[in-house]
Amino acid sequence: AKLGQQPGFAECFMPGGRAPQAGEIFRSEAHARTLELIAATEGEAFYRGELAEKMAAHAQAHGGAMTAEDLAAHRCDWVGTVAQPFGDSVVHEIPPNGQGIAALIALGLLDAIGIGDQPLDSAETVHLQIEAMKLALADLAQYNADIDHMRVHPQQDLLNPAYLAERAQLIDRSKASVARYGAPKPGGTVYLTACDESGMMVSFIQSNYMGFGSGVVVPGTGISLQNRGAGFTTEAGHANQVAPRKRPSHTIIPAFAMHADGSPQMAFGVMGGPMQSQGHVQMAVRVLRYGQNPQAAADAPRWRVTGGNQVSVELGFDPQVIEALRALGHEVTIEEGHGVFAFGGAQLIVREGGHYAAGSDPRKDGQAVAY
Repeated sequence: AKLGQQPGFAECFMPGGRAPQAGEIFRSEAHARTLELIAATEGEAFYRGELAEKMAAHAQAHGGAMTAEDLAAHRCDWVGTVAQPFGDSVVHEIPPNGQGIAALIALGLLDAIGIGDQPLDSAETVHLQIEAMKLALADLAQYNADIDHMRVHPQQDLLNPAYLAERAQLIDRSKASVARYGAPKPGGTVYLTACDESGMMVSFIQSNYMGFGSGVVVPGTGISLQNRGAGFTTEAGHANQVAPRKRPSHTIIPAFAMHADGSPQMAFGVMGGPMQSQGHVQMAVRVLRYGQNPQAAADAPRWRVTGGNQVSVELGFDPQVIEALRALGHEVTIEEGHGVFAFGGAQLIVREGGHYAAGSDPRKDGQAVAY
């Protein structure tokens, strides 16, 4: 009902005019041909060949701005990470334009104020996480963009220990506060984590954004066009203002934690749009600071900052903790049921000595599997 009228969608994903039903076999010869062509040309057809021409022609036929030159000019970047010490661990995230920087800012603030002296699910501990997340999200909204266009450096400025210590002083243990961005210097989704017997661990995430992305499918190819451009802003002068040859601030962020000696500790991610960095903070606090089992961490009820002092919590939250948070000034709303976009879907693998422990979120499809 939502995407059926988008150009090319029904032809690909609604054979016979409807979505496939449970138990039916779905075949997509267009996808098969596209994958074979990508393999045969080692990816060239997608960026500079037949598939690129079809995508550009379909976009232009329906008022889109993408051209064959845009696809040909695309380059992938091999990047390092931005990292933040957290207790005896070091948490790594993909650098901007992803939102992982927000998780690292929040963890840096929590380290600075010494989180861990109260029980894990107490109102005091949840309150500190919420307040740190609000400050981190304020900086994210102000500064995060294509890294080549950012006015501050993510590692040297936003994660500067002196800046984090200064920002941490804004956290009041006795009440909720409205967060504003600081001045760090003068002036829809699939997550997979895997590991092997040698100790190699992979943290991987992919998303077309809103479900199927734009819902626009290139005829005869099965290629569904993404709509990550929705992450841009039209605010004049903003670092994340929409512009050519520029990547938008976006939500998909695979995460990794290392021991202080540099050995791998945990590969993890939390699907769910703007919930991702908030989920990363909650997983890191539970597993890295409190030593919780990864499955227990994935199962536990979550909170989500929604703006100002507004916080949503899941139905399973301790009622006494909710009332204590309200007494601190948080405007708490209880959301019934589980929602992946609302509270995320976590996947975690922790390396413990010579073995692994894994957890998979019950809020979504997924599982922990050992071979």
